[in-house]
Amino acid sequence: MKGKRKILVAMSGGVDSSVAAAVLLDKGYEVVGVTMKLWGGTSDTGCCSVSDVIDARRVADQLGIQHHVFNFGDEFDTHVVDPYVEAHKVGATPNPCIECNRHVKFDKLFRRATALGFELIATGHHAQIIQQPEGFRLSRSVDLRKDQSYVLHMLSEKQLARLQLPIGNLTKDQVREIAASLSLQTAGKADSQDVCFISRTKGGRQRFLEQHMTMTPGQVVDSEGNSISNVPAVQMVTIGQRKGLGISGEGEPRYAVDVNVESATVTVGPKSDLYYDETPITDIQWIGEPITDALDIQTSAHGHTARAKIADKICWEKPHKKVASGQSAVFYEEGTVVGSGIVSKL
Repeated sequence: MKGKRKILVAMSGGVDSSVAAAVLLDKGYEVVGVTMKLWGGTSDTGCCSVSDVIDARRVADQLGIQHHVFNFGDEFDTHVVDPYVEAHKVGATPNPCIECNRHVKFDKLFRRATALGFELIATGHHAQIIQQPEGFRLSRSVDLRKDQSYVLHMLSEKQLARLQLPIGNLTKDQVREIAASLSLQTAGKADSQDVCFISRTKGGRQRFLEQHMTMTPGQVVDSEGNSISNVPAVQMVTIGQRKGLGISGEGEPRYAVDVNVESATVTVGPKSDLYYDETPITDIQWIGEPITDALDIQTSAHGHTARAKIADKICWEKPHKKVASGQSAVFYEEGTVVGSGIVSKL
């Protein structure tokens, strides 16, 4: 009799990965759970806290499967935390979850799984893998409200061929119903959408960056270069920000429309100054042949898509809000990832 197929399930301690393990167990796989310990500092959010490891282990016990903890802290610091800090030094805004997926969860974990004899890996991400004539492709989740294909867009066909996403065809409500029916420890656990190494209770992003870099005081200027006020840290100002800029609330609202760390200036203007017909982009990569027709473009993990064509830049069909440099732009055709790039500074 042929043995069961072994699969290593990344269990973050949340309800999604808990149900992913349960679904695969029900399908007859030999399931082994693993929780990656990534961040060694203070954490009270995301998927790196001590309580998350405990929750994952308890769910594994409930399901009757083995559970292990892999310490990938060094890789996480090198490929996620350090680049995050370096990007902020020059005024860029990276997405650390994408880099974690790229270098740790779907690189280091894949290599460790291979060494341990696992052919397949699974996660609790809300996305789907489809097989087309030209190969495996990543597609959006059934539940578009929870879709996470954006942060998985960098996965190669070779990786997709070894990956299972068991809850991509389920809504979030269905996931919780399954967890509740099995009385899983994580059934009612709230979703986490924060950066796992940024503590909410210890000063947040600003406090974290202050501990890892020197902040640059700067001036706030209008579109003509006239000085209006000052800010204590240029690196902490984000495009579209309105509060905390020392600007009077009288008259037409003004927003941060540009942040220049090198010159230590923040330029403010009316909301209309935040919208552009084009967005510069670098590192364009296509999955298959380049597409010249209009596509759906997503430029943030929790954002909506907008229609645009891709040349050497993003050409929006309608004026689009300025995107912070360093963000990934992911291209979709009918819900399937067909390419990506990195937003650069205007």
